[in-house]
Amino acid sequence: MDTQQAGRVLIAGGGIAGLALRRALHQRGIPSLTLERRGVQRDAGLAINLPGNAVNALRQLGLLAALRETGSPVRRREYRTERGRLLFAVDEAAFWGSETVSHCLRRADLLRLLERDLSPDYIRRGAGIAVVRQEALGAQVELEDGATESGGLLVGADGVHSTVRHGLFGDQALGAAMLARQSWRFMVPNPGVEAWTLWAGAEALFLLIPVDSGEAYGWVSAGTDGADSADPRAIRAAFAAFPGLVRDTLDAALSRPETIYHSPLEEVRIPAWARDRVVLLGDAAHATAPVWAQGAALALEDALVLARLLAERRDWAGVAADYERLRRPRVEHVQQMTDRLSRTARLPDWVRNLLLPLVGPRTFHATYDPLRVPVI
Repeated sequence: MDTQQAGRVLIAGGGIAGLALRRALHQRGIPSLTLERRGVQRDAGLAINLPGNAVNALRQLGLLAALRETGSPVRRREYRTERGRLLFAVDEAAFWGSETVSHCLRRADLLRLLERDLSPDYIRRGAGIAVVRQEALGAQVELEDGATESGGLLVGADGVHSTVRHGLFGDQALGAAMLARQSWRFMVPNPGVEAWTLWAGAEALFLLIPVDSGEAYGWVSAGTDGADSADPRAIRAAFAAFPGLVRDTLDAALSRPETIYHSPLEEVRIPAWARDRVVLLGDAAHATAPVWAQGAALALEDALVLARLLAERRDWAGVAADYERLRRPRVEHVQQMTDRLSRTARLPDWVRNLLLPLVGPRTFHATYDPLRVPVI
């Protein structure tokens, strides 16, 4: 490996995690090459909710002003029963502050923000990784087309089904999320919701968040274990007892089944994220159920911390291990709070509805209070 290659970072994955790292490295003058398996981004028409710690990370990436030009701030959060009764609400604007209040925007817009003002020369699409090899001063990857690339560090930012993770640790089974097994996402005309709003029933959750231009982002989970796709009949049956606004919104989404994105809820919890000069970042290391909307947030934070460590050191030999040591406590906190709320969501309706007005606000604060502290 020549000196130039030893001083650059190879990034596997050109999604949110990979682009965030690329941007964080660029800020610190560290060269990188991003290898993205897909020729085009999937799922780009949907939206994403960014809690305040994700917004703060984007501020540190120099994107706060640009973020405010797209999507919508999320100033209030409401938890409701399947019949529509309000259990409790949270003033997110007061909690996070005006500068870093939560924000919902289209996924495609977030990807564009992360690539803003960066040269396209250092991202290669349609470049799937076939083999990962450790080297004395870094790592080498063999691509599916037979080409090879080397760098002083290889970062697997390639998502839940990470090729780099498989190459690093072999087959480690993904775990089904405690919250539910299946989920569906879609965009619909906003039926009149003005806040992040969740309706929770027996084995079914329905979330709507205003985005922009009169549209809302919908996220649904339901106990339809036998459904391998967005089966309209299975979904409708799960929400038959929900308010008319929910049922009508669901009907609007189901009238365009080709726009509904269906996926299982899978989690990644593994004992190590790094080995020598290879490290995992974002969902590849610690995918978790979207209870607290921390997937992108934790990935953005991962990128900031890893880029800082690389910039501070001439020798990258111990960077991967130190990155994991610094990031694990925060990630494990999110995982523990995810499990806590997932268990609550699976309680019988009458028990959950009795408890949430009391424990819901406390759990919100217990989860997000530590996340208000910036990572760098």
